[in-house]
Amino acid sequence: MSSNPSIGFIGLGMMGHGIAKNLLQKGFALRFKAHRNRSTLQDLLDAGAVEVDTRAALAQADIVILCVTGSPQVEEIVYGTDGLLAAARPGLTVIDHSTAEPASSTRIRNDFAAKGVKFIDAPLARTPKEAEEGRLNTMVGAADADFEALRPVFAAFCENIIHVGPPGHGHVLKLVNNMLAMTQAAAIAEAMATAAKAGLSLQKVFDVISAGGVNSGIFQMMVGKALQGDLGGLKFAIGNAQKDLRYYTHLTEMLPTSSFIAEAAHQSFVQAANLGYGDKFIASLLEVQEQLSNVKFVPR
Repeated sequence: MSSNPSIGFIGLGMMGHGIAKNLLQKGFALRFKAHRNRSTLQDLLDAGAVEVDTRAALAQADIVILCVTGSPQVEEIVYGTDGLLAAARPGLTVIDHSTAEPASSTRIRNDFAAKGVKFIDAPLARTPKEAEEGRLNTMVGAADADFEALRPVFAAFCENIIHVGPPGHGHVLKLVNNMLAMTQAAAIAEAMATAAKAGLSLQKVFDVISAGGVNSGIFQMMVGKALQGDLGGLKFAIGNAQKDLRYYTHLTEMLPTSSFIAEAAHQSFVQAANLGYGDKFIASLLEVQEQLSNVKFVPR
């Protein structure tokens, strides 16, 4: 593989746009297939990206990067009409940056391997802000040689590149990471509603927690911004978190391990989505708790 392999890209959303922009800035030739939203494409085209009409055209690149929501989207890209699997040629590498079900990823990896194609799981951490800045984190499941060969690609848009183990370990670790993050988010929303209902100063709650061991990045992004009337501090949709917790609890059933806390958190996200908050960001769990507890505490 050359030092600057050509890249095919699918998934130019909030995270994908920043990744693609940084790849272009670092000198990688990039082609993409657009989906529904074209509002983020013009600056990439101006920077030299090439738009193509088919996934088969993307598969002519050295590497195809997927940055989509989850396993249903990845499976459609791989197995659907104009799918990557049918178009793949020996020597192609496919990198999956989604948060996916490990069982689905194993099937896809095996089907690609039968055609001489490498399928690398490399889910991401941090937010669209860091994506635009080229400072994402990635957790890569890959053989040692494949990880080293792909490190320059990841370095174009990641600050921390962690080889977490063999193929498949990236997607498993991401589910563990998101379980910890989203159970915190659910607990924070419940706790703030209780504090508000009891009449506490939420600024004092914020000050005390910020100064102690309970403080966390999730708390700061949720509550610190919300007290200023901003519910966009953690730009990750409640519906996506619901999906990730479902993947995690499904994994625990298959291992098997217990998942009492994750199951409870999952149901809090199911409830939020059922109440119409699925497309809102994580801090809107505070709005859900306002509705459930009949107390208003987020400044408007």
